[in-house]
Amino acid sequence: PTDRTTEIGQLISSYLMKEKNLEDHTIHLLFSANRWEHVPMMKEKLHQGITVVVDRYAFSGVAFTSAKGNFCLDWCKQPDAGLPKPDLILFLQLSPEKAAERGNFGHERYETSSFQEKVLQSFYCLMEDKTLNWKTVDASKSIEDLHREIKSIAEETMHEVQNKPLGELWK
Repeated sequence: PTDRTTEIGQLISSYLMKEKNLEDHTIHLLFSANRWEHVPMMKEKLHQGITVVVDRYAFSGVAFTSAKGNFCLDWCKQPDAGLPKPDLILFLQLSPEKAAERGNFGHERYETSSFQEKVLQSFYCLMEDKTLNWKTVDASKSIEDLHREIKSIAEETMHEVQNKPLGELWK
């Protein structure tokens, strides 16, 4: 997720908590900059053979900004072009209604059911990219079943890609 410890991350955090307003292009680029801050560390870990698991990553930023309506998907993707390409993207699917039933929904900006529905449509558009390895998982399952399924998919993917070079996202 967003690293809220960096200066950029702190600015993003204050925006998400509705303490600060930022223009839409600006916040999108700040989210991307926050991801780029971590690229050297991510590449170092990957070259050491360490598996890196990232919550959300670039796809979330693209989906959320494009859901605002005045942004095209291609513009939203551009700032993240060249980031390390994930070997696997797990999409934990949960209806907006079910998500709203879970704790703390509605505290941050964008946590409204109508906006979440638009975000979901943006994710579906992103999933059409066949150069990426998307796997959809039913997130309404029990934690134990969900854990088992994710672990299985992750282990299978790690085995498949163990000798493949690191790719670049959207390049």
